[in-house]
Amino acid sequence: MKKIISFAAIICLIIFTTGSMFPQSGIEKSWGGTLDVMGQKLKIIFHITKDEKGKLTASLDSPDQGAKGIPVDSVSFENGIIKIVSNSIAGVYEGKVSNDFSKIEGEWRQAGQIFPLILIPVNEVKDDKEFFSLWQGNLKVSAIELRLVVRFYKVGKDSIGAFLDSPDQGAKDIPASTVHYGDDSVYFEIKVINGHYSGKFNDDKNKIEGEWIQNGATFPLVLEKIDKVEEIKRPQEPKKPYPYNEEEITFENKEIGITLAGTFTYPKEGKNFPAVVLVSGSGPQNRDEELLSHKPFLVWSDYLTKNGIAVLRFDDRGFGKSTGNFGSAITQDFVTDALSAVNYLKGRKEVDVKKIGIIGHSEGGLIAPIAANKSNDVSFVVLAAGTSVPGNEIILLQSELISRKAGTSEEEIKKTLDITRKTYEIILNIEDSAEAVQKINVLWEEYYQALSDSEKNKPENSKEFMEQQKKTIFSPWFRYFLKFDPRTELVKLKIPVLAFFGENDLQVAPSQNKDEMEKALEKSNSKNYKVVVLPGLNHLFQESETGSPTDYAKIEQTTSPKMLELMTGWIKEVTK
Repeated sequence: MKKIISFAAIICLIIFTTGSMFPQSGIEKSWGGTLDVMGQKLKIIFHITKDEKGKLTASLDSPDQGAKGIPVDSVSFENGIIKIVSNSIAGVYEGKVSNDFSKIEGEWRQAGQIFPLILIPVNEVKDDKEFFSLWQGNLKVSAIELRLVVRFYKVGKDSIGAFLDSPDQGAKDIPASTVHYGDDSVYFEIKVINGHYSGKFNDDKNKIEGEWIQNGATFPLVLEKIDKVEEIKRPQEPKKPYPYNEEEITFENKEIGITLAGTFTYPKEGKNFPAVVLVSGSGPQNRDEELLSHKPFLVWSDYLTKNGIAVLRFDDRGFGKSTGNFGSAITQDFVTDALSAVNYLKGRKEVDVKKIGIIGHSEGGLIAPIAANKSNDVSFVVLAAGTSVPGNEIILLQSELISRKAGTSEEEIKKTLDITRKTYEIILNIEDSAEAVQKINVLWEEYYQALSDSEKNKPENSKEFMEQQKKTIFSPWFRYFLKFDPRTELVKLKIPVLAFFGENDLQVAPSQNKDEMEKALEKSNSKNYKVVVLPGLNHLFQESETGSPTDYAKIEQTTSPKMLELMTGWIKEVTK
């Protein structure tokens, strides 16, 4: 299941992964670099966006020459190659885009001359903009609350520009394509994320009351004037230099021919270390399992390696520096990625090949047992908030718990669960997608028409939002997740198993999963298994009073030391 899923909308399907509302990567952004023309340094900036029909468009700035908004005639992006043509200045840029969209290496051709030009996102290009107005607000989307920061700056004498930041998602310097900053109101549009904001100043000009509209959904958003942006504190994140070895590595999933990129850490002293592969939950995750400004796998890896355990963590396929297609993959496909990581560890001279395990978080806890049952090379598994009942049951309870914690009325919770349950019954029982879509369309339309006018105006009940949800529920991954019963794999295990849950976890509730996990492992051939509920911890294993996903970003702690001690101590015990 998704690392952060808030199922409190009509079909309970607002899915939050890193940068889902505010993408951290992608070609649609501003890119900057410097041309060296006979010793003269000229800054070049391309602003790449999409028009209403989804076609890539761009404009070109040459700040050092005082030129802005130079028209671009065509933009193409295929197979990792970007090509930008500006006929008005007889210029063409062509370059190779890195897998993580952090760099473009290419050439600028103009008037018969060729100049190498490396581009990086504008937030990494030094810029002396003076921000005259800073604003911050909290955007509440179902059970998640995200801080948004808007920074306005002057462009020349008469124009104003703006950047939008989403600190909790690690997204920064998302450029506004249109800005109107008046005496009594403000409006800005950000095409790259298909969103815009409109609001009015209060009398004291220290607050803006308005609405954020994105992908057809409308959310109230109040912005308050601030003097500076508060720095996010993550005290557990390790700082370099590390007291252990760290290597950037790649390995192949030979079954489908993709390359996965990751980080391998191991102690500086000793040899034949036990080793683990870290497998993240669902949704595209980088090697640190980064979300809401937390990096759990970086913290886990650091703690494990300092305690004598080698660790391999990697970017999910099609994300970060890994190749492949994430969107078309299901859980079984991610199993092959995990086993490819195990195979890589077998080839490392630092690793004891008889002591390789898999640690899976959330959906990773579902992947780990499947992988272990397919390979004799996995000697133990750790299931951190791993599920033990089918996905449809997980999501229904998750929706109920999160909604109730958010203060939703029991009547509304009942109504949401009813429509969600009926939707899942259609998906589970009707294989033909066309027939299932037709039945769900009828079901949802009946639901919508029965809503009051005020309910129809809620973001999660908009027609546009519903259409987005249909794409999700009919994705290969989601249909597989709804149907799959983890117990079919848990009972096959023959190796040591540690399974633990957070007492306050609302996403994978221990009340639903602990007993079923124990029953399945009792039936297995594992002679060494342990199931634990850790008091006071949430789905991310932070110390949390409520367990609500709303708290994830607000809590400074990334992972409770109690969880790290339990996991590490158990691994050292079974591998000694």
